[in-house]
Amino acid sequence: MPMLQLMHSISWRALRRKAGVSLLALSMLAPQAAQACTSFLLRTTDKGAVYGRTMEFGFELESRPLVIPRNYSFTSEGPDDKPMLSWKGKYAAVGLNAVNLTALIDGLNEKGLAGGVLYFPGFAEYADASKTDPAKSLAPWDFLTWALTNYATVEEVKAAVNDVSVVGVMQETLKDVPPFHYTLHDATGASIVIEPVDGKLKVYDNPLGVMTNSPSFDWHLINLGNYVKLSPGNVPPLKIGDVTIEPLGQGSGLLGIPGDPTPPSRFVRAIAYILSVQQQPSGPESVRLAEHILNNFDIPKGAVGKGDEIDYTQWSSIADLDNLTYYVKTYDNQILRAIDLKGFNLDGIELLTTTLTPEVTPTPIAPAAFAPSNQQQGAAPAK
Repeated sequence: MPMLQLMHSISWRALRRKAGVSLLALSMLAPQAAQACTSFLLRTTDKGAVYGRTMEFGFELESRPLVIPRNYSFTSEGPDDKPMLSWKGKYAAVGLNAVNLTALIDGLNEKGLAGGVLYFPGFAEYADASKTDPAKSLAPWDFLTWALTNYATVEEVKAAVNDVSVVGVMQETLKDVPPFHYTLHDATGASIVIEPVDGKLKVYDNPLGVMTNSPSFDWHLINLGNYVKLSPGNVPPLKIGDVTIEPLGQGSGLLGIPGDPTPPSRFVRAIAYILSVQQQPSGPESVRLAEHILNNFDIPKGAVGKGDEIDYTQWSSIADLDNLTYYVKTYDNQILRAIDLKGFNLDGIELLTTTLTPEVTPTPIAPAAFAPSNQQQGAAPAK
């Protein structure tokens, strides 16, 4: 079955806004960090779901794991450090922050709602802080924390989005108003993308579960029309008269899949993987499968960007939405580490944090781990 057959069920006529992006508009996008994040939702054989994403940035984010207890109080800060929306979280959550923020840029809550903040350069259009009610306004980096600490499902978030505005606020460390959009998934397998467009939060249902960066999500869906013939199976031989031309090796069904690190190409490549891999049960099997997919989007230092704008994969995360376990591996420590949200006192009063220690040296296999082998080269094992 063609891997992208699912796309035939999407109504292209419904995708009216920004149906295309001109080359002029794309050429005007200034080089910025963090244009290479990739995220996806992977379904499991027992109707569960695992969420994975990479985080790319051009300077050290110094991300730390955070565990947020229930009933923790937040206040979003607006321009000139003026307070905006305040809330007390209903649900506990775990995830990663950045630049010392008390906010999750990626995470999972106790109800299995997970999601991330991804860069959206050239397209993010926030509300004007001077024209919005501060008591209903959020800084761009606070939106995900607000969603994860208040809601249990994608449908609940969709119902509440119109109650808040995301306004343009300068982030001190970044020295910029960071252009963000957001992806959210829940334990039922439902997914949405939320993008600030014309000062409002536009919500897209996301039946494919994948999101990268600019352009807008509807553009990425239309672009998939260029790849409807992709398939995990090999293409049949081509016959020209009496000549039969066989495909060269395995993988001919994916011939032409884009391999570059641009957002449109990563979007297509992520779709190809999640729709073709062999599903696994919830738990370690699906977590490892998600890790293998994420490995295809890992960017080493120097491969993308130049000078002070070298984008690289600072960390990758995986969230098991059924078992409420959050996993992370970093550029300098490729061992997947797990944070089991169920193992914490979720009714605690303090926000907990730790560091992600680097480990550049591979773990050795000690000589004591080896034992004599009874097999000789070329000989059959003894029975």
